[in-house]
Amino acid sequence: MVKIRWSNKSLYDLKNIFDYIAQDSKKYASIQVKRIKLRTQQLKIQPLSGRKVPEFNNENVRELIEGNYRIVHLIKEDQIFILTIHHASKMLV
Repeated sequence: MVKIRWSNKSLYDLKNIFDYIAQDSKKYASIQVKRIKLRTQQLKIQPLSGRKVPEFNNENVRELIEGNYRIVHLIKEDQIFILTIHHASKMLV
């Protein structure tokens, strides 16, 4: 089983997602953040799940989709690094 590590950027992204949604509802902000975190747990068992990120030409940079968010991660040996949580309506690069 691989270990999941969160980058500072991805933790900052989660905080921003929470803060933005919490302007309307702290309850739904918490739910969305929990969904994103829960979605990443599948990587422990299926590290190659998700698609290759189209903006990059690297088989090890992949993404999972959770609602309107792209969970971009890097596969590196027995670890997966969550790089960013990105809203699908915005440009990634």
